[in-house]
Amino acid sequence: MHQTVEISETSAKRTALTLAAAQSIVGSAAPISISLGGLAGFYLLQLNGMDTSLATAPVTGFNVGVALGALPAALLMRSLGRRPGFMTGAAVTALGGAIAAIALFRTSFLLFAIGLVVIGLGGSFVQQYRFAAADNSPAHFRPRAISWVLGGGVFAAVVGPQTVVWTRDLFEPVLFAGAFVAMIGLGLLGVAILSTLNIARDKKGHESVSSEPVRPLAQILLQPRFLVAFACGVGSYALMSFVMTGAPLAMVGCGFTPDDAALGISFHVMAMFAPSFVTGRLIARFGKERIIAIGMLLLVGCAIVALSGIALWQFWSALVLLGVGWNFAFIGSTTMLTESYHAGERNKVQGLHDFLLFSTVAFASLMSGFTLNAFGWEMLNWIVFPVVAFCLVLLGLLVLGTRNKTIAQAGE
Repeated sequence: MHQTVEISETSAKRTALTLAAAQSIVGSAAPISISLGGLAGFYLLQLNGMDTSLATAPVTGFNVGVALGALPAALLMRSLGRRPGFMTGAAVTALGGAIAAIALFRTSFLLFAIGLVVIGLGGSFVQQYRFAAADNSPAHFRPRAISWVLGGGVFAAVVGPQTVVWTRDLFEPVLFAGAFVAMIGLGLLGVAILSTLNIARDKKGHESVSSEPVRPLAQILLQPRFLVAFACGVGSYALMSFVMTGAPLAMVGCGFTPDDAALGISFHVMAMFAPSFVTGRLIARFGKERIIAIGMLLLVGCAIVALSGIALWQFWSALVLLGVGWNFAFIGSTTMLTESYHAGERNKVQGLHDFLLFSTVAFASLMSGFTLNAFGWEMLNWIVFPVVAFCLVLLGLLVLGTRNKTIAQAGE
């Protein structure tokens, strides 16, 4: 049984919209880092006569930063509150942009990778936006609150790649530096937006109190529902990162321009977040399990299109399917995850979940470069099939187990 302060839907909507606005600005650091990380890494490695198979290491650095920041971000916000925590995260994003820009001026691959790690640390706070929206919403509004926040990524999908297109050559002959200088301004604008955030549970006396004892972490993690939500969330996100990280390099390797690659990432990120405006309603109508399954099948569709050829439309179409598939699978998994813990357990569970999630995503992004260099674009897409199959089997077992339990209870 829980004793909670009742939160109105109006207040929940205001919180979700503010976080969505921050997502659109601070979240744009992710598409900038992903679309340019591998290309800038390749550029710096070539200048320094180093092994270009490490080109995606800066993107891995970004994901490592998100993973490393997950637990500290959760602890900081538990101590200080979410508004100051989120403002700190946006400031860290600005700092990372400054470090990356300096690295490009100094032609330092190592410093550039460090800069993207710092940007990733800021990104770990962005990943907490969806949990903040869910925790500060009535139960019936929770899937829509998560969707609204992730819907802010639609604007990030425009802001990020367009920032790349308009600013990457501002400091020519130093390539790509302009985009990371622009990231400083985006981070500071995010600080201003987040300063308006008004979360009731950040205020003394408004934190949710549970009469249930806090369970050992292992007991929470071993729940079938948590395990399946985690597997589907990690599987969909890792596959998305694996294919997306290699796509810009594959496109440029096939003779397309960096602008073509950036536009492809823009379409992809829009596809990741645009469905968010309806995903919450679809979950409410059809259930989390069906939406996750549809998302996984869309990831298979991405691989099929990518394997069918290397025309520009095939790259772009595959990236769009990759984005929509991620959206359905990840929002469905996140919603399922929030059902596996109560209020007193949420900080440690959310922090550990994102640490494990982005550690896996970081590994996937690193392996993307090695796989692309050693085996080509096709192999990146063949790997999608066994991972999706594993997730669908787990999901099916959960649905079957839940159905059998319901039938058994009805028969008693």
